[in-house]
Amino acid sequence: MLSFLARRVAAAAGILLVLTFVIFWLGQIAPGDPARAYVGANASPEAVAAARQQLGMNDPFLTQYLHFLGGLLTGDFGQSLRTRQPVAADLGVYVPATVQLVLVAFVIALVLAALYAISSVRGWLGGTVGRSALLLLATAPPFLLAIVGIIVFFGQLHWLPARGAGDYEDPGPTGMLLVDTALHGQVDAFLDALAHVVLPATVLAIAPAVAIGRILRSSLEGVLHIDYVRTARSKGLTEGQVLRRHVVRNAIGPGLSMAGLQLGFMFAGVVVVEQVFSWPGIGNYLAASIPVDDFPAIAGVTLVLGTIYVLTTLVVDLLQAVADPRVATG
Repeated sequence: MLSFLARRVAAAAGILLVLTFVIFWLGQIAPGDPARAYVGANASPEAVAAARQQLGMNDPFLTQYLHFLGGLLTGDFGQSLRTRQPVAADLGVYVPATVQLVLVAFVIALVLAALYAISSVRGWLGGTVGRSALLLLATAPPFLLAIVGIIVFFGQLHWLPARGAGDYEDPGPTGMLLVDTALHGQVDAFLDALAHVVLPATVLAIAPAVAIGRILRSSLEGVLHIDYVRTARSKGLTEGQVLRRHVVRNAIGPGLSMAGLQLGFMFAGVVVVEQVFSWPGIGNYLAASIPVDDFPAIAGVTLVLGTIYVLTTLVVDLLQAVADPRVATG
């Protein structure tokens, strides 16, 4: 297991190193002048030249990359050309809201995926209707689901809010309103934050739920026909006991792998959902940074998302190895 862990950690570190190089290289060839963006569109050529020198843009490529990489290792993502604040400080403000949104969406996706798979395997009454509805919703793009959700649940039914993460101030310390209000025992603020997150999180969860649910269903159906499951049934165990004791653990591997993949996709796809719901996360931060060529901010968000995706994949690999030790020795 330790050898397996070491290989996976080394692979993750290699991928992140390549990611840093690609991001830096794209910043070099991208249109737009960061020095011009830094000093403003009406700045004189002398001011732009001074900014280029100050930002180290006259140094050789490799020197700039090593400086960029060294900064990342110390948590220095550079300074945002738009907010004039360190990117790390900006990310500290916006990342917790995005993490909260994606984690809630991931929980919803797992619940829906489990219902999708088990209702199919067990032949639950009404399961076909539920799975068909989920499949239909998954065919729509997230922005359309978001707009329809706002019209129905905010505009018509008045059940859920349509904008923002909550009407109460975050008391800290995590920056995630749900967690912080729960920690401080603020029931009204917690319920308000929960109401704000339900709609965007559900929109974000629909497509991943179908993807995970279909893989899990196929895996469950395959394991259900293996000899030891028939033996368990012949011993008089109920179908529920057979599922819990002999099927789920052996069938969970492919579902875990797909869940990890979808979690990464959720972080990547959160930009659109955050913009529609005015969610104060890194999606909105990124959307505001792109039009003004704020490369440090764009690079910072990309690296955060890439790191989350790589770490998620690493955790999924380890969970698969725990669930099935043959993965670690394969």
